[in-house]
Amino acid sequence: MPEGFIFQQVGAPPHFHNGVTSYLNAEVPVWIGRGGVSPWPSRSPDLTSLDFSVWSFVKDQVYHAPLPKSIPELKSRISTALGLIEVNMLTNNWQELIYRWDICRVTKGSYIGHL
Repeated sequence: MPEGFIFQQVGAPPHFHNGVTSYLNAEVPVWIGRGGVSPWPSRSPDLTSLDFSVWSFVKDQVYHAPLPKSIPELKSRISTALGLIEVNMLTNNWQELIYRWDICRVTKGSYIGHL
């Protein structure tokens, strides 16, 4: 890992399996998440990059009338929605994340209410 790098774990339960946390403890000097060396609220709004727009886009594509009536139909809609994500959407998301990283760096990790 680059010097000064901090890995942030998201709030998904599979990410806190003993094997995952053991790996992170052994391989990543500083990581944020439940059970990590640095406490941080789950789904921290300042750095959860895909929450900026991507997941809301997928949700809008999947959950429209008529709603899926079966697991295979739900899976199909999710696959279709993921296929509709364009490179510029991910690029914009990445640029927003870089901006937020810079804000965190400048404020030395202080709370930022306007983001």
